[in-house]
Amino acid sequence: MENPTDRPDRPERPQRPARPVAGRRFYDGANRPVTPKQFRPDRGGSEFDERPARPRGRGGSDNRDEAAGDRTGRSDRGESRPPYRERAEGGERGSNFGGERGGDRRYENRPAQPASIDMLFGLRPIQEALNAGRTLEKIFLLRGTKNSLVTDISAAARAAGIQVQLVPVEKLDNLTRKNHQGAVAFVSPIDYAPLDNIVSGLFEEGKVPFLLLLDRITDVRNFGAIARTAECLGVQAIVVPSRGAAQINGDALKTSAGALNILPVCRETNLHETIRFLQQSGITVVACTEKAEEAVGSAEVDFSGPVAILMGSEEDGISPDLLNLADVKLKVPMSGQIQSLNVGVAAGIMMFEVARQRVSAV
Repeated sequence: MENPTDRPDRPERPQRPARPVAGRRFYDGANRPVTPKQFRPDRGGSEFDERPARPRGRGGSDNRDEAAGDRTGRSDRGESRPPYRERAEGGERGSNFGGERGGDRRYENRPAQPASIDMLFGLRPIQEALNAGRTLEKIFLLRGTKNSLVTDISAAARAAGIQVQLVPVEKLDNLTRKNHQGAVAFVSPIDYAPLDNIVSGLFEEGKVPFLLLLDRITDVRNFGAIARTAECLGVQAIVVPSRGAAQINGDALKTSAGALNILPVCRETNLHETIRFLQQSGITVVACTEKAEEAVGSAEVDFSGPVAILMGSEEDGISPDLLNLADVKLKVPMSGQIQSLNVGVAAGIMMFEVARQRVSAV
């Protein structure tokens, strides 16, 4: 039997030249496929050079001999370097984000605020803004804080009809990372108008009032679209509640196409008292609801006189107590299977009927 140790040694195989990594391709500045230098003997590299390829930019050849051309953007061989991704304007070095601390960078538990909304933080700045008569959209105060400044801010906000919410510290930290001192407020981009001045001014000028009441419209884009349609169809003022309504921010202003800068908006604390005030002033309140028996256009309703259209929220429509106060209840006739309209579309139909009758009466 042959002894395995007596077998002759096998001849050694010649060492193969190094190959690029499987599945990896390299390209030059003109996006043409190239072979890295260490695998090309004609470029000065050894046939058996085992050095791995160093990526250049987002993939390319070894660039150790091109260090002198890094600042000029061209190598000593005259080849153009692949362009690097430029930093965003105002961004940090080594970051693709712009602005302060990365601008568009999203931090956990910190939602981005609309850029068109001014934010105030700190007890003293908010108190001074209230004393100066600035229109604040909403005020957030730290729950459980009791001092004279908090008491003064709460009293001044209630007197001005500004919504105040008592929230935990996590809510305030999510709004801003600054030293908020337990108080954050948003400055409204528009100034609210008093409803009684609007109504009395219309009668004194000999105009027929045409108002729009919005009960708890919470979507800012719906609100902006309604404001745009209202301004086009001759509505003279929009009335919204101080609580439960959409925040007038940059999205609302953009969707309204500038109508919110022209059309007066009245913010009322109690819509029940508002409806009674309008009725005592001789204005007919017409509610748009699917619970009505008569449809728009079929009912003999005269919209040529003073009128206020009442629209409800996207979820449950007009509040039952407000619906009971309305003088007239109308619905939009529908024959489809969905039997539901967007509040902006329904409001447009109601306002068009008023505008149509008033144009026909002229």
